[in-house]
Amino acid sequence: MSEAELRRRLLNGLSGDNRAYHAFLQATGDLLRHYFHRRLGSLPDEVEDLVQDSLLAIHDKRQTYDPTLPVTAWLYAIARYKLADLLRRRQRREQRTDSLDMETALEPSAPEHDEMAGRDLDRLLARLPERQRVAIRHMKLEGLSVAETAQRTGMSESAVKVGVHRGLKALSKLIQGQNA
Repeated sequence: MSEAELRRRLLNGLSGDNRAYHAFLQATGDLLRHYFHRRLGSLPDEVEDLVQDSLLAIHDKRQTYDPTLPVTAWLYAIARYKLADLLRRRQRREQRTDSLDMETALEPSAPEHDEMAGRDLDRLLARLPERQRVAIRHMKLEGLSVAETAQRTGMSESAVKVGVHRGLKALSKLIQGQNA
């Protein structure tokens, strides 16, 4: 369906034409399925859920549509927000699962081994820039959230995330014997 036809059906639907609004939602559903399928080829089960979530949001926000703008730009903006929400939820779920897997994978060890490992870790962390070291200590060793770490350190949340990411990458290189 063309941009003009889609816009016409939405505007007619907003004026009370239920058939036009139903046709608009059907065409929008098809557009969104294609949009999400192209972006989530590896997660096909999520596509239909995102289509439905987006259609509900479009319906709830239909009065915010500005008729001077392309309707597809408005639709895709809503779809992008829904996609970003899904990806954030999945990332949080994976982080929680990773954390649980790490805890269950660790076996109790002798106290002297823990002490030696702690000293080794301290030596490695000492080689990192302070922002990376502090972010890793708070988040990965103390188990604080990004927000808690940001609050304690005075860093922004994005700076904390970047610090942890870069610090872990540098630690990996140090462990492998490369220069960080």
